[in-house]
Amino acid sequence: MRWATYFAVLASVLSVGLALGVSMPLVSLRLEGWGYGSFAIGVMAAMPAIGVLLGAKVSSHLAAYFGTANLMRLCLWAGALSIGLLALLPSYPIWLVLRLMIGVILTIVFILGESWINQLVVENWRGRLVALYGSSYALSQLSGPLLLGALGTEHDYGFWVGVGLLTVSPLLLLGRSGAPSSEASSVTFSELWGFARELPAIAWAVSLFAAFEAMILTLLPVYCLQQGFTADIALAMVSTVVVGDALLQLPIGALADYLSRRTLFAGCAVVLMLSSLAIPALLDTLLIWPLWVLFGASAGGLFTLSLILIGERYRDDALVRANAHIAQLWGVGCLVGPLAAGAGSQWINGHALPLLMAVGAFGLVLLLLRQGAFGPMTEPA
Repeated sequence: MRWATYFAVLASVLSVGLALGVSMPLVSLRLEGWGYGSFAIGVMAAMPAIGVLLGAKVSSHLAAYFGTANLMRLCLWAGALSIGLLALLPSYPIWLVLRLMIGVILTIVFILGESWINQLVVENWRGRLVALYGSSYALSQLSGPLLLGALGTEHDYGFWVGVGLLTVSPLLLLGRSGAPSSEASSVTFSELWGFARELPAIAWAVSLFAAFEAMILTLLPVYCLQQGFTADIALAMVSTVVVGDALLQLPIGALADYLSRRTLFAGCAVVLMLSSLAIPALLDTLLIWPLWVLFGASAGGLFTLSLILIGERYRDDALVRANAHIAQLWGVGCLVGPLAAGAGSQWINGHALPLLMAVGAFGLVLLLLRQGAFGPMTEPA
């Protein structure tokens, strides 16, 4: 196994997580300060989701044309440019366009990076190494809000840190090999429907986690502010959720190498449902802090297990296309989640964000009771 390449690809993807973690909450807090409501902020949060859908469609075609490593470098530099323009052009309509561009560009990075990692890892280490990716990515996102809290939200420092990270990280990929090959074809929504029918549990879990992540980075700070917490406490709560996501991914990945993934999926879904329901009741107590940890860990576990199963089944172009479908599902979740939570918070119930997650987790639990939730392949014991 090419360990140096694995860690180079890992580091380049982690730079994206840190760049998003330090810049995206700043966007929401700026909009809140400008007087925009939850729905307008939810619309802004949903724009990258449309970009995800566009990026997933063209990823395989562009990877065949440029090559996986070259395309990843180009997209990372384009992401740096887009985040820099957020600082230079503080306008709601312009930010909508820039967030769309960021969604397209960084989606391609995730598709190719996750495919490259899953292609590299050996089977008996797949659970742990994919979980290390998930855990490290979550930690990079955790570091973002913490770094933003240290830098302060009054200035544009968070944007410029993101620019610096995405400018330097492509250099790590120079001379790296072992990337999956790809064919010059688009990934269609009709193929996505077939993928979702074949692996419905993975499709639902990815969409749910995408909604979770989009809302945590964009709407959770606003939710906490609306519940009476200061900006510093709101950012600390976001960071605590990501801590939960990060801390338990490695144990979950290790268990996935030995235990039933269906059982692990069901456990994560149940914990996510119960923790989501408990948030409104425990929000003003000290118990909210360990609850945030469980909330993040259970949601992150669903995505880690999904990536493990995808890497187990596919190689090369099929692997790139499967990860493109994962990105499409991610786009659907990122689009629906913030819009629904933003609208619900503004016009129905102030606790719409956690209640929406509870409903999604309950739907996944019901799906897991069906035969074939993980497709026809027999799951290892």
